[in-house]
Amino acid sequence: MHIKPFQALYPRMEFISSPDEFFGAIKEDFGGFNDHTLFHRPGRRSLFVYRITNAAGSFSGLLASVDIRDFLEGHIRKHEFTLEVKEQKQMELMLRRRAAIKPVLLAYHRAEVLSDWIARYTEGRAPTFEASFLEGQERHTFWEASSPADIEEAQRLFEAYVPTAYIADGHHRTASAARMHALAMQGKLPESFSQLFCAFFPSSDIEILAFNRVVEGLNGHTPGSLLVALSEYCEVEVMAKPEKPAHKHELSMLLDKKWYRLCWKPALLQLHAHEPAVLDASLLNEVVLQKILGLTDVRSCSRLSYVEGPKGLDGLCMHVEGCTECVAFCLYPIQLEEVILMADNARALPPKSTWFEPRMKNGLVMQLIED
Repeated sequence: MHIKPFQALYPRMEFISSPDEFFGAIKEDFGGFNDHTLFHRPGRRSLFVYRITNAAGSFSGLLASVDIRDFLEGHIRKHEFTLEVKEQKQMELMLRRRAAIKPVLLAYHRAEVLSDWIARYTEGRAPTFEASFLEGQERHTFWEASSPADIEEAQRLFEAYVPTAYIADGHHRTASAARMHALAMQGKLPESFSQLFCAFFPSSDIEILAFNRVVEGLNGHTPGSLLVALSEYCEVEVMAKPEKPAHKHELSMLLDKKWYRLCWKPALLQLHAHEPAVLDASLLNEVVLQKILGLTDVRSCSRLSYVEGPKGLDGLCMHVEGCTECVAFCLYPIQLEEVILMADNARALPPKSTWFEPRMKNGLVMQLIED
């Protein structure tokens, strides 16, 4: 992977009293914040070592620019379908802002020599800046790398040890960059719009949580008849207390104020054994949501809603509270190896299959689009 330094824009933290409020608003009002008082423009091309620290641990990566051709040629791989309307929205924002305000999160197979370089770079070196957030109790710390020697060393290591990277978060931003590249090739935009702003994190520093599901309406079923219908495909067991699934191919279900453990039957799993990865989200969509509960299109059905993994079982219960005909499903998280396997086989995951940690925030380090 050939990484490039970029023209950065980052905040002057001494002028920002509430990072949660400031960076939470910047997505909607970048133009109102974009001035020399609040942001620093180094005026040089740099890379940034990036560390996120929270209760789960410390996650270290590198901010860099890459040519969108790396995506088009398959060196950066996707696992998600995109919607044209969202691609268009991202492109309009980029053209108006003349900046990428949040990097695309990319995962790569961990290489010790690269992790060692990142650790050495930060050791004993004062950070360029850091921002602490009450939400999630997170600290985001950045070290600028602007010397030619440091940039060349990082480029050499990425060329040697990162042949492929995988989009964890930012599929629509990547697709919009590909569209702008096509316009640049026609002479309708500057070549600088062919760059993709990325945060590279090793696979060991990326965690995946599940996206859980809530369905409103039982498609004519009573709770009892729904359990009977499910028993054709699953082993169904009443749970003494709410628990998350303990392993792959196990789900937890909340129905009529009772919790159940669902385990796919071997015959169903065997039917899908030819797939690159047999995913619980795919089986749930196909067998339960579509066949039993009558959802025709899980991408757009208004009866289906999603609850982010960090909200846990309590968040799932709150979502169902007050709904007399709702059923909720808690899934075991997809593993990063499965995401990579699907991407390597040019297959897409079902919608809302993954919640990646760490999360990137808007407006911390941004990439300016040069004319």
